[in-house]
Amino acid sequence: MVLYTTPFPNSCLSALHAVSWALIFPCYWLLDRLLALFIPDPCQKYQLLCIVLFTPVYLGFLITSLPFAFLGFLLWSPLQSVRKPYAYSRLEDKSLAGGAALLSEWKGTGPGKSFCFASANVCLLPDALARHNNVFNTQARAKEIGHRIRNGASRPQIKIYIDSPTNTSISAASFSSLVSPQGSDGMARAIPGSIKRTASVEYKGNGGHHPSDEAANGPASGDPADCGSLENACIVRISGNEGGPLPEADDSATGGPARNGAGGGPRGQMPNHSQRDGDSGSLGSPSASRESLVKAKAGLDGSGEPGAAYSKAPHKASTVKKPAARKRRHPDEAFDHEISAFFPANLDFLCLQEVFEKRAATKLKDQLHGYFEYILYDVGVYGCQGCCSFKCLNSGLFFASRYPIMDVAYHCYTNGKGSDSLASKGALFIKVQVGSTLQDQRIVGYITCTHLHALEDDSAIRCEQLDMLLDWLADFRKSTSSSSTANPEELVAFDIVCGDLNFDNCSSDDKLEQQHSLFTRYKDPCRLGPGEEKPWAIGTLLDTDGLNDEDVSTPDNLQKVLESEEGRREYLAFPTSKSPGAYQKGRKDALKGNGRRIDYMLYGEEGLCPDWKAEVEEFSFVTQLSGLTDHLPVAMRLMVSTGEEEA
Repeated sequence: MVLYTTPFPNSCLSALHAVSWALIFPCYWLLDRLLALFIPDPCQKYQLLCIVLFTPVYLGFLITSLPFAFLGFLLWSPLQSVRKPYAYSRLEDKSLAGGAALLSEWKGTGPGKSFCFASANVCLLPDALARHNNVFNTQARAKEIGHRIRNGASRPQIKIYIDSPTNTSISAASFSSLVSPQGSDGMARAIPGSIKRTASVEYKGNGGHHPSDEAANGPASGDPADCGSLENACIVRISGNEGGPLPEADDSATGGPARNGAGGGPRGQMPNHSQRDGDSGSLGSPSASRESLVKAKAGLDGSGEPGAAYSKAPHKASTVKKPAARKRRHPDEAFDHEISAFFPANLDFLCLQEVFEKRAATKLKDQLHGYFEYILYDVGVYGCQGCCSFKCLNSGLFFASRYPIMDVAYHCYTNGKGSDSLASKGALFIKVQVGSTLQDQRIVGYITCTHLHALEDDSAIRCEQLDMLLDWLADFRKSTSSSSTANPEELVAFDIVCGDLNFDNCSSDDKLEQQHSLFTRYKDPCRLGPGEEKPWAIGTLLDTDGLNDEDVSTPDNLQKVLESEEGRREYLAFPTSKSPGAYQKGRKDALKGNGRRIDYMLYGEEGLCPDWKAEVEEFSFVTQLSGLTDHLPVAMRLMVSTGEEEA
């Protein structure tokens, strides 16, 4: 399938669209600024004065721009009939982190491979609309969101090997003692206590880093000659002290601050980040002590040293030898789960919703291209094309991948109602290639990103949209499959459905959606059944009244707040309560549950390659976008097992 790098089939139509939008944009911008003046901004001290001063100015220029906007609209509207429903961007990266190199990592042999997915509603609306959700400055937020996601995903992944068969728990607060600076010889320094570092790998994230940097400046000091052959991970060995607490490393003993894993010199610095005061969402933050720890012995030989099987790609999905032998922090659950201050390391696929603002989408794309090679943005239709009503906004869907995209399809929901009908909400279907077998069979995966109808009391509309989604997905898989049962050309590794579904699993008003057939065909890791959540699952919709409180202003602070029941009641949105005043601040004692979880990450087990099995390895609620959106991102690491045992 041909992927369109521009929404229009030729440069002439693209130029006409640029001219039409240039005529419309001044009117659009002035109207947005005028409406935003009348929506309270807690950061603006003299809002009344601004209203008095700027309202006549904006209004005068707006009236002047109307004739030009009308001419632009007459040119813009018919162009939408030939516009493609998305724009595709690929960063031509010849480094080892490129998607082509990733494809060579997995041949479909061995025990399997894990892939990491994340989904988030980022509320990138025009400023006047975004302020209704108590978030501001869409353009600056878009850039910061991309920066934080890139930093979180490109940080080194920590892997823990536990010698003791009885002590299988690791306190996240002790992570600072696990990361120590390297010595001048490039080897890890000894850490006091029973924690021994058996291998150390320099940070190899390419966010904001380009191959030309090394060409100009030479390789980073301390890099071993073959460091590219090591996985982007720190391997930590833990032994002894059964049942005892893990000792904290002393800064003086390691020759520098151990918390951030960087020494005093440039050797430990992250190439795509310089820490600023208050930048708790960035890589150098002390909140890194609560990052996700994947506890597996991966790619190690008998001596505990990194084996030759490590890929040359600096970013690599984890491969474990025997999933059943993994040590989990939650023995009562089949997988690890946590509230994390960071996006998972080695994030492979990112699905975003509410990226409505086109300029913000471009800024977000430019930031994320520091880590993701393949991006789909500006997804949706405008005008009266493809849907029943006139569409002022696109679908808001956005997709980024480290693996090559093979096929794409978009469908617009035709039953939108009220204000939701002004946006072309729909479903984005993506087919990616994640490997190839020794027989040149492609290993592929399917990902569906969607955003359902938002208005309350419209359960029937959302159920109809879920029906459409399942039908479209079946058609997409059938039309893009080149395999037959007798002669399979492709092996399906995973099938993911994610996005903002705008209903939860605990509200009595959402019972119709909770019982939809979607949940029989796809598994929800956070759900026990209709109306029943797992105890550790929390809501993903934040209470907009508290978004700017200092207690939740940083990823680390928000993480700490959400780890307590009292904090969740204070800062998460809860199902509608019949009791008056239930949503007043400090009066949520009567509410049960852990908040409204409306952002989902589902995976399918049917339709995969025979004998292959998909199992959740880790599930995270991410706080790294605190202060930037009114939703909590969710992330899932999925292990695809091939059924083969290690040789």
